[in-house]
Amino acid sequence: MSLFTIGDLHLSLGTDKPMDIFPGWENYIELIKTAWNQTVKPEDTVVVAGDISWAMSLEECDADFSFIHRLNGKKILMKGNHDYWFSTKTKVEQYLEQKGFDSIRILFNNAYEYDGYSLCGTRGWINEQGEAVDKKVLNREAGRLRLSLEAGKKIGKPPIAFLHYPPIYGSNECWEILEVLLEYGVKQCYYGHIHGRSAQYAINGERKGIDFRLVSCDQVNFTPVQIL
Repeated sequence: MSLFTIGDLHLSLGTDKPMDIFPGWENYIELIKTAWNQTVKPEDTVVVAGDISWAMSLEECDADFSFIHRLNGKKILMKGNHDYWFSTKTKVEQYLEQKGFDSIRILFNNAYEYDGYSLCGTRGWINEQGEAVDKKVLNREAGRLRLSLEAGKKIGKPPIAFLHYPPIYGSNECWEILEVLLEYGVKQCYYGHIHGRSAQYAINGERKGIDFRLVSCDQVNFTPVQIL
């Protein structure tokens, strides 16, 4: 039984927004399916760090979630900036139950215990030099991360954090998010969102006592990354 993570599946099986038009994403659906099922066993768990589906509503998600459900293992999904189908956790969980997608759970203001660890996370928010920062959204995401880590604290196991947006990118730091990670003693943080040439500024390694790893689909050869 192992734990894996990957981000940014960007599925569009029920909508017309394929990623194949971008360099490096050719035939990505088959690449994901093959690499996932060769790497992940039925008893394993995979945390998907946001940007899961291009669907605009849950009604458009059927094909994408059916694809995810049929992949090996249990899946824990969290929201990314392009997951417009995500309305509320309750509605998404009701949808999953109605459709019989019982291999899928949602990480949102909560935490899950896994093999001596608590799995925590939130979407996060961007904080780039020269860009206007939406403080309201940023503070809300920091609050959601705190709620998740508090839930992990109640589990009583060391936390592993998953974010969609990177809390550090190049020389830019999203201190509102970093402050929460440091407060709760997070030592491992996995994130997505970054693609293509932008990955040259991504942090893969230790900063401020936390090991950060980029796990966007195209940056990990469309293969889930083993954590435990």
